[in-house]
Amino acid sequence: MPLDFRKLPKIELHCHLDASVRLATVADLGREIGLTLPEPLAPALVAPEICLDLADFLLRIDLALEVMQHREQLVRIAREFVEDLAAEGVIYGEVRFAPQLHLRQGLSLQEVVDAVHEGLLRGQRQTGVATGLILCCLRHESAQSSLAIAKLALANRDKVCALDLAGDEARFSGRAHAEAFALARAEGLRRTVHAGEAAGPDSIREALDLLGAERIGHGVRIEESAEVEDAVKRAAVALEMCPLSNVQTRAASALVAHPIDRLLRSGLRVTVSTDARTVSLTTVSAEFARLAQTFGWGMEEFWRCQYHAADAAFVSPQARAALVSRLAEGNISGAPVAEPR
Repeated sequence: MPLDFRKLPKIELHCHLDASVRLATVADLGREIGLTLPEPLAPALVAPEICLDLADFLLRIDLALEVMQHREQLVRIAREFVEDLAAEGVIYGEVRFAPQLHLRQGLSLQEVVDAVHEGLLRGQRQTGVATGLILCCLRHESAQSSLAIAKLALANRDKVCALDLAGDEARFSGRAHAEAFALARAEGLRRTVHAGEAAGPDSIREALDLLGAERIGHGVRIEESAEVEDAVKRAAVALEMCPLSNVQTRAASALVAHPIDRLLRSGLRVTVSTDARTVSLTTVSAEFARLAQTFGWGMEEFWRCQYHAADAAFVSPQARAALVSRLAEGNISGAPVAEPR
């Protein structure tokens, strides 16, 4: 009988808000603002099983962004995101987005952050699910733009837990964003970087050495360099892996070829997330179900990934202890797991 992960407590560390807007919400908000919506709607928001590349995958957020330009829209979408986490048993989720993509109708960067934060708070009040908010710098943008996002994050330490670098990794290196990440590091703001997805292990090395990444978003191509893999393992840097998305963007040729199983068994700090709940039409529970079917994962692998996620979450020591306690309560199977550091 297939394992059912839906009722087990889970942590999600890597999910993009603009890639996780409900189809019905896009339709509803689109009609409100007089947007001409494609018919059928789903293909404009949901990626095919295999995309041309990462850039092709990212095209599916364009329509969602059209309905994320007003305060009320952002509040609703963020609230619904938390509701969707709660519906599948996620007890803590970190959500990331680029505030600079939401300025088309006159909102300021601060107003955008305030609106998303308000939505997340409303969701937490309704469901009890806590969240962390990560702001994204974008690879194709200027150093000045990324510096502005880093300063925005630092000015909102009560709302923002970390800084990220996202976007088209194959075409744009992280070098232009070094100043922004140096500022974040100097001020003690946590840092994660998309790397090793559309580009190879040199991108991971750049994320670690130049940008001071504490976590790596995806990291699928880490296995192309034993030296980089060893460095990540020694530093206990968590990998935010999103298996279905990684196949869709061609970071992995197929799920059976995804390195996640080998990396977990080799002692790397693997975590499992969705990346894009709508664009990939997935949940954390569904990701684990596919991993169970493909690699024979059971409770031991599931709980190990959850403890890795608790250890890597951008939270206070007190909040981390509470997460570990919640996981322990849910681990009624008694599956052996490695406790967080």
